[in-house]
Amino acid sequence: MAALVCSILLLKGKDQSAKEKAIKLFSGIAFGLYMSDFFLMPFAFGEIYVEKLPFHGCTAMCVMCFASNYSKVLRKYRRHFALLGLICNLMYLVYPAGVMWYEIAPYSYRAIQTLLFHTAMVVYGVLALTFDEEGMNIRRCYRDVAILGGMTVWALIGNTLYTGSVGEYSENFNWFFLKQDPFYALPAHIAPYISPFLNIAAFFAVEMVIYLIFMWIDKAKQAKTTA
Repeated sequence: MAALVCSILLLKGKDQSAKEKAIKLFSGIAFGLYMSDFFLMPFAFGEIYVEKLPFHGCTAMCVMCFASNYSKVLRKYRRHFALLGLICNLMYLVYPAGVMWYEIAPYSYRAIQTLLFHTAMVVYGVLALTFDEEGMNIRRCYRDVAILGGMTVWALIGNTLYTGSVGEYSENFNWFFLKQDPFYALPAHIAPYISPFLNIAAFFAVEMVIYLIFMWIDKAKQAKTTA
């Protein structure tokens, strides 16, 4: 939270070039933390956790957020990737068992790396949504639906490929919560058929709330300027 507040205050009076540099900086930090984790995990605890592959919303959006800052093709989706990435990473940070899901020591490599990565993604998401020159346009929300659908298909591929088909790496992964909702509220025998659609609906609803908040802020600024 401190990093987020400081970043916004420092960039508030800066020109667009400085804001762009800050957005790319935090995207690079998050992506660097994610990629370096694959090299550091073997030294930290003797193996690479397959679960860290980019099939969850947090990790997949990290890759897409980074790519959208440098790819002309993906550039128009930058805010939409940032929006989903912000929601996923913030949800992980505030989820009661999130960072300590694996019952790890609070000052261990895994806990620190997890906190730094998700925090960098949250800061990036807020900066991208706040300072992107395109602005928040609810008329483009169809792009959010497309990204949610693509993320669901991508996670389904990961869940299918890595469940019982890769020897010692096989596990019953629940990437993007397609097999079971985060709170395990749905009965196990029907959850895989409902969770994908529930996911899309829930994430899209949260995204629409964020759109409305930014629209309200923009209107408040305009009213203050014309007053």
